[in-house]
Amino acid sequence: MNAVKVKKLRPGARLPVRGSKDAAGADLCACLDYDLVSIPPHTTKMIPTGLAMEIPVGLFGAIYARSGLASKKGLRPANCVGVIDSDYRGEIMVALHNDTDLNQMIDNGERIAQLVLSPYAVNAFHEVSELSETVRGDGGFGSTGEKAVKKKKKNQDFSQEEGEWW
Repeated sequence: MNAVKVKKLRPGARLPVRGSKDAAGADLCACLDYDLVSIPPHTTKMIPTGLAMEIPVGLFGAIYARSGLASKKGLRPANCVGVIDSDYRGEIMVALHNDTDLNQMIDNGERIAQLVLSPYAVNAFHEVSELSETVRGDGGFGSTGEKAVKKKKKNQDFSQEEGEWW
């Protein structure tokens, strides 16, 4: 396991901690200037962690919701999954959105999100005039759902035994 360099930017900042030995995510905690912050209904607040990191090249930090905070308080990252690039050195902030009709409070030091380090591929993008054909084609939202599968089975004869399966 490689260590990630973490710099505390404020007094009271807490290093990310995994909830268990095999947890994929490490909890990020609020590092507030006050004892607590209020997040009004259907609004987003930027919550500081007091931390900056040196994420290794080839990885990025994905900020995900904590299941307990989302299910009990209706709070989640506003962008659903935040991305921290390996060359970012500023303070890690979590944009927490309140999906409820109630005012929600975050205490200083409260676990507000989880950080998962993930590898990524670096690719170049080239403009072309044509793309290769696939069975799916340009079928987008919902095109591989249950109704679409039944429709395709009805209109086309696909056989698993013959190795033709989509």
